[in-house]
Amino acid sequence: MRSTPHILVVNGTKVRRPVFILGSPHSGADLLARAVKRSAGFHLTMGRPGVLRVTYAFARRPSIATGRGRGAARVLRDAYAEAWQISARACAQCPDMCREAAGLPPVPAGGPAADDAPCVAPRDVDRFADASPDLIYSADVLLDAFPDAQLLQVIRDGRDVVADMLADERCLAWFKPGLANLDEVFPNPFLGVEDAADRARWPRAAPAVKCALRWRGSVRLSARLRAQTPEEQLLTVRFEDLVRRPRRVAEAVSQYLGASISAGVLTGLVRRGSSVPDDRRVGIWRERLTPRQLTQVERVAGTELGRLGYTPAAAG
Repeated sequence: MRSTPHILVVNGTKVRRPVFILGSPHSGADLLARAVKRSAGFHLTMGRPGVLRVTYAFARRPSIATGRGRGAARVLRDAYAEAWQISARACAQCPDMCREAAGLPPVPAGGPAADDAPCVAPRDVDRFADASPDLIYSADVLLDAFPDAQLLQVIRDGRDVVADMLADERCLAWFKPGLANLDEVFPNPFLGVEDAADRARWPRAAPAVKCALRWRGSVRLSARLRAQTPEEQLLTVRFEDLVRRPRRVAEAVSQYLGASISAGVLTGLVRRGSSVPDDRRVGIWRERLTPRQLTQVERVAGTELGRLGYTPAAAG
């Protein structure tokens, strides 16, 4: 059973039905987050340091969350109580990805300008949201911390995800010996290493295999989350629909959240330049993955690709 509701007040506003946007690395969850962030009434954060410290601690060592019981929920709730504060000083702590999503420039090296203002006025906020990276690994704690939370999860073709991960040094950094904590944590949901066979091949596995394991692990978590969460608290969006049919997705998300998400804003984000996922990135694996990498990915994650309706290359 979920914990009893806890009243959290931020900037004088009670936190009701907070929204959390989840997905594997490079799932496209950030695109949906940008649309929510630019919607009236929402204050959405991405990657605030206090939240990241807690969520990565839970993601990389799940026993911390399970061993703490309700204490884990309290720690996460406290992190959001700080992260959702609205002031020029608080917003200056936002990482560049959060500020850029709001249309603000990065914080200059010397600190924020004297007239730097928050991305939203406290009086205009009645819903809070977060789309920090890798929230999928803290989904259970999120629901314990906020029993009325609404989750949005984005699913994308694992081959496209791997293609993007292979070009992202931050994603690949987790595979370095100093960060890959398999000696301390096994099974390891964060790395997608679930059984002895995965563990045995990890040291010599190619980067594409490790990326595929992470995607496979995240979508398995998503499937379990779907089975355990009431429909009114979880909506799944496909990245491919997000970029090909943004208006339809905006309508579905608006109905689910009970709040207006602008179809025009989402469409505009989709059609923008290469810094934002767009329709040209559907099927990028065909150009980016070598035949060997494609075989590796489909061997590792073929079952999950098929279950989600993504046709294997050999069958295409």
